[in-house]
Amino acid sequence: MSPLRDSWMKIYTPLVEHMKLQVRFNPKTRTVELRNSHLTTETSALQKGADFVRGFAVGFNVEDALVLLRLDDIYVDSFEIKDVKTLNGDHLSRAIGRLAGRNGKTKVTIENTSRTRVVLADSKIHILGSYRNIQVAKNALVSLILGSTPGTVYTRLRNVAARLAERRM
Repeated sequence: MSPLRDSWMKIYTPLVEHMKLQVRFNPKTRTVELRNSHLTTETSALQKGADFVRGFAVGFNVEDALVLLRLDDIYVDSFEIKDVKTLNGDHLSRAIGRLAGRNGKTKVTIENTSRTRVVLADSKIHILGSYRNIQVAKNALVSLILGSTPGTVYTRLRNVAARLAERRM
């Protein structure tokens, strides 16, 4: 619970001051408890607060998770490598290495082109972004898990990013 303790004020402040929720940490059950206060005006404040705390708990930075409080169409999607393909031992390690890339280059490239944030936590993958952008990132990650080379995935990502940019205009 050290990361939670270190970042407690960064987590607590937006929940209490902006969302007007009551927040406490229960040391016995080791959980963060949220509830509406009489000042809470937004109907989805409790759900947004829970998503924000969950986003931090799975590994996103506080700054990245804050987007969950501010915007309505941002979600966290989680899946395991074993959901895509059954891998064990060295094969699993190699797949995780392909996802991260050398010095994290592949992961950062996927994040930048799909406009998402990705957390690789052992064999679990968490993606933060809008629904469409999560699908783009997830397709790239699934291709890497199934054995595609990073160069192939980069090319596919560039094409999809160009198509998405055309739609935004």
